[in-house]
Amino acid sequence: MPRFDHIPEHEPNLNGSGLRVGIVMSRFNIDVCEGLLSSCTTELLELGVAPDHIRIASVPGALEAPLVLQAMAQSGRYDALIALGAVIRGETYHFELVSNESGAGVTRVTLDHGIPIANGILTTEDDDQALARMSIKGKEAALAAIEMANLLKAIKA
Repeated sequence: MPRFDHIPEHEPNLNGSGLRVGIVMSRFNIDVCEGLLSSCTTELLELGVAPDHIRIASVPGALEAPLVLQAMAQSGRYDALIALGAVIRGETYHFELVSNESGAGVTRVTLDHGIPIANGILTTEDDDQALARMSIKGKEAALAAIEMANLLKAIKA
């Protein structure tokens, strides 16, 4: 429902029918990543995205995701992209590096190419946190991707 009677507002639209979605999934921490992918694809299908309009590419780790997202964005074949992965804190500074750089890379691709990318790369303190969050984060990434694709289409119309 609009907030103001006299001001047009773009309402959230979660209809995935006709949309094309690319997913880039990291294979590092594969059990968590497969959980993210399962909940994400289930939600995309429930939102009406056709199975043949979903493409999945896997990469070794979260740092490799932005390059494949960039290639997908440049292809012009997708209305939205989704990044999935799990960066779990270890005993070294590597956690911060991977978390920060993968997040910055995803944002850069989004802004450079004007395509919505839902960032579903988990950054957690331990395996238990990652396992507890994977189902909801995968679903949330799907919802965000569809909403943002429809919003950008509405703004450009």
